[in-house]
Amino acid sequence: MTPTPPRPEVKRTSGNPATQAQIALTVKQQREQKRQEKLAEYQKQLARRRRSRLVWWVVGSAAAIAVIAVIVASIVFAPAAAPTYTPGSAGADIKGVQTFENVTKHVDGHVDYPQNPPAGGPHNPVWLNCGIYDQPVPNENAVHALEHGAIWVTYDAGKVKGGELAKLKTLLPSTYLVLSPYEGLDSPIVLSAWNHQLKLDSADDERIPQFIEEYWRSQNAPEPTAACTGGVDAPGKQS
Repeated sequence: MTPTPPRPEVKRTSGNPATQAQIALTVKQQREQKRQEKLAEYQKQLARRRRSRLVWWVVGSAAAIAVIAVIVASIVFAPAAAPTYTPGSAGADIKGVQTFENVTKHVDGHVDYPQNPPAGGPHNPVWLNCGIYDQPVPNENAVHALEHGAIWVTYDAGKVKGGELAKLKTLLPSTYLVLSPYEGLDSPIVLSAWNHQLKLDSADDERIPQFIEEYWRSQNAPEPTAACTGGVDAPGKQS
């Protein structure tokens, strides 16, 4: 007799309605839980994006502010432009200006000048390049610069310094000007042009721009159109 094959096991579900409802509720809860998990993950992604945008906005804003600050600082702290003077001489009468009758002549070696600092006279064949020096410059080369129409501003480094020196520099033209300390001055500041000189006590003296306006590149200098560059630099040249 042939044995009867086993019947496949049939999964039975409870016929109890309460049990079926519980099963359905559990499935619904699982689906809701998954939906809540997906929603939470989406909200996290949104939050990360918002934070990322905020960070870039802050960085961009900081960079923009930094650029603006640099521009403002460059404007605020930029050195003031050199004042403009008119070349020539209008014959202005400036109180305290001394006038001399030095003659021009090229010589080699040391020269004993009648003025201290000199305001003209024999001088070295090579002129001093105009500019600002923080060390004394050779008289013989500086006088040659005077011959070319430059103004030579000398000062007592022990008395004119810090803010006083800074103020003096703001009054000077950017070309045809030599500024240097000078030993043995009998006044804190001395302005020299060819055959003209003015001695002053302070950089606040209103005659400084008057003197420069009158004698800067004056046609009364022996060579008013000659260059103030291409000569020789002395030690301590700043600009």
